[in-house]
Amino acid sequence: MLRDSREQHAPGHARTGSATTPIRSVDQTLPVDLTGRPLQLRPADLDRFFRPRTVAVIGASDTEGRPGARITAQLRAWSERVGARMFPVNPKHATIGGQACHPDIASVPEVVDLAVILVGDPQEVLADLAAAGVSFAVVFAAGFAESGAAGAEAQQRLAELTSGGPLRLLGPNTNLNAFEEFREDLEGRSIALITQSGHQGRPVFAAQDIGIRVSHWAPVGNEADLETADFIRYFADQPEVGVIAAYIEGFKDGRTFALAADYAAQQRKPIVMVKVGRSEAGAQMAASHTGKLTGQDRVASAVFRQFGVTRVDGLDELIDTSQLFARADRPKANGVCVYSISGGTGAHMADLSAAAGLELPPLAATTQESLREWIPGYLTISNPVDNGGHPAGDERGRKIIDAILADPNIGVLVCPITGAFPPMSDKLAQDLVDAAEATDKVVCVIWGSPVGDESAYRDILLKSNRIVVFRTFGNCVTALKAYFDYHRFRDNYDSPFDDVARTASPAAAKARRLLTAGKPLSEHSAKQLLRTYGIRVPREQLVTSAAAAVRAAGLIGYPVVMKACAPQLPHKSDLGLVKLGLRSASQVRDAYREIVDAARDNGAGRLEGVLVCQQVDKGVEMVVGISHDELFGPTVTVGLGGIFVEVFDDIAIGVPPFGPHEVRRMLGELRGLKCLQGMRGQPPADLDALVDVVMRVQRMALELGDDLAELDINPLMVMPRGGGTVALDALAIPR
Repeated sequence: MLRDSREQHAPGHARTGSATTPIRSVDQTLPVDLTGRPLQLRPADLDRFFRPRTVAVIGASDTEGRPGARITAQLRAWSERVGARMFPVNPKHATIGGQACHPDIASVPEVVDLAVILVGDPQEVLADLAAAGVSFAVVFAAGFAESGAAGAEAQQRLAELTSGGPLRLLGPNTNLNAFEEFREDLEGRSIALITQSGHQGRPVFAAQDIGIRVSHWAPVGNEADLETADFIRYFADQPEVGVIAAYIEGFKDGRTFALAADYAAQQRKPIVMVKVGRSEAGAQMAASHTGKLTGQDRVASAVFRQFGVTRVDGLDELIDTSQLFARADRPKANGVCVYSISGGTGAHMADLSAAAGLELPPLAATTQESLREWIPGYLTISNPVDNGGHPAGDERGRKIIDAILADPNIGVLVCPITGAFPPMSDKLAQDLVDAAEATDKVVCVIWGSPVGDESAYRDILLKSNRIVVFRTFGNCVTALKAYFDYHRFRDNYDSPFDDVARTASPAAAKARRLLTAGKPLSEHSAKQLLRTYGIRVPREQLVTSAAAAVRAAGLIGYPVVMKACAPQLPHKSDLGLVKLGLRSASQVRDAYREIVDAARDNGAGRLEGVLVCQQVDKGVEMVVGISHDELFGPTVTVGLGGIFVEVFDDIAIGVPPFGPHEVRRMLGELRGLKCLQGMRGQPPADLDALVDVVMRVQRMALELGDDLAELDINPLMVMPRGGGTVALDALAIPR
């Protein structure tokens, strides 16, 4: 049954995108989609940034006590480590640190790969660097877009100096974290780090002190040129990098981030990210339900899900989850086994794991038979496994661990150790390390002691690059859920950019003729818009007299629904402008007069007429819509509709391009999915037809992006399987 609870507000735009930089213009040499957004990333060979042959320090100094002297010394030491020749540049010095100093970049005797600019006004220097053929420049100075309008203009001038040319710029308002001293003695795959705050990256960098390898650090700063996407693309190609970890405050360009995340997914390189800004989600409301339910942060989360990016909240979670990805290959099985020396510890860990959706399958019968040889009969051996303590201290300990790891149902072994109890804990730790070295499955240990200086922890567990060590139960569960989720994602991933339409369909031209800039469409016109894209609407006629309404009802077939029709008409039901279940000519005549009178009495303005519509009763009410995010572009929303759309806030967001498989994944996010699957004797809904509508709405979003600000189909009645869908109401607002 049709229900209309729509409230209309003036269209608005949420503040989206990076707070510090404008979105850059599209490189005209790159292929673009129907929205004009790029389908490829700009090339950025960053080898000469991280491993330059020559380095110039502009504004170098050796004056004791000055920041420039400390930075110059740091860059000299870093250049030596990477095998680069460093050239100090400063017209005020003849020598610096015993080395000849050059007055300007043109005086440097070699072509420079990387120039670090330490002067306060880098604009003139950048022009000289570009003329000298320098490949990369780092602008250390602050006071640009982060400081206000004047700074934003200054930053735009820096961007223009590097636009389209060979010189690439990191910064401004960055730091020198890329030139830190990384440990070379740690083995295994590494973490590559991207940050927009050097301070927030410090804990990840410091994780080297507990044996976690970090190989790169890209402090992107204000992103006048080089951005997060460029570094994701580069790190995804580095064989030594096992995971990309990031702390991000805002993206410069939503499409380039999506392209980079897509590339990382294709290379099977996981991304783990802290993205701040959740509090801004939904701060600025738009006209439709769709617009109200989407906001910058919510859209960003949707993009992360589409491209397999793991979002975490804390820096501790960033470290722990990234460590797991770096050290663990694809799971050999989806099961997790909890192994402990305490029944209480095992039960606690099992509860947390089950609540997160991790699988804790019973161990195979043959495995349990083996375990019973070493574990007393009164202890649990199915999963979790409780050894009671004593078997961990002798030869039985290693046998138990090996038997669990040999179980075909188990891909991950988790051993929570809540406190040190030497020498038994030392023996248990060593057995876990030795078993991890001998298996291709994942072994996780939770060292719960708050002290952290015990020998078993420092000298045994942290010395292994095969064991994944956590300090809390929660972080272990978070990391494991991300690990299994990512591998399920990548096993089914196909790039949505491989088959993107670049020319508009014939429907686009017809649809644009219905749109007038700034003028919302009436329901009748909005449904005509849907028809152009093959989206089914009820049989209906727009009439301007009671007699015409009766004729229309006879043609459509009783029962019918009648509704007032005019642009910008909110809450039709509350104003008495909707009549349901009309089953006779007399009811239709009366309804027509009542609707016209109610419209006049409530100040509804001039009506286009009254809609006489087919009444559709059986089905699941959904909402499908289009909104726009200034950073990521058009978005498509699907969720539980009708009068409950705002009550339950049960929606999923897709950012084009995406395919039918992604639509089905979006539907899987909905709490109301059970309504579509059939419950309490109701037949399953036509999911295939719903997916088709979402795909058609996506096409509309791409083709009409410049003309259509928002679309709201609510309710979209999804009929029982095989019955298709019917758009019972629609709101469309042109730009």
